[in-house]
Amino acid sequence: MMRSRVPELDKVKPDTPLRLDVAAALAYPDGSMTASGLRKEAGRGRLVIERTAGKDYTTLAAIEEMRRLCQLHPKDHACGSARSGETDAAASPTPASTSLETESIKRAQAAAEMIVTALKGASKPTSTGSTLRRRERARVIPIKSLSPMS
Repeated sequence: MMRSRVPELDKVKPDTPLRLDVAAALAYPDGSMTASGLRKEAGRGRLVIERTAGKDYTTLAAIEEMRRLCQLHPKDHACGSARSGETDAAASPTPASTSLETESIKRAQAAAEMIVTALKGASKPTSTGSTLRRRERARVIPIKSLSPMS
């Protein structure tokens, strides 16, 4: 249910703050996106939202950026005239910077996995011997009485 009246698209600038339900209705006129969906994307870090007086706002420009971040790039098919391992950098749908970023992410994940594996291993004992030690019994020396009755 929409709380706000949806303005005409030609009267809204790309940087006009809009409530999430209104922004969703303008950017996705088929009704496939809701305010809840936009909040989820904001939680994933793909949509910039502003919170003023407890109300969430975004802009059409921010939604366009979110859509750019959410685009799926087609992967190369295994078949073709190029030999295995050979690709044409200009024809690749993935920019070179993305490949470098992917390698950086893979290295970071490998390093994190090594740390986790090391932390899961058994820890070394902290004491050299058993912590349960028997107390030695003290030697009791009887005191001679000073009274004349003894």
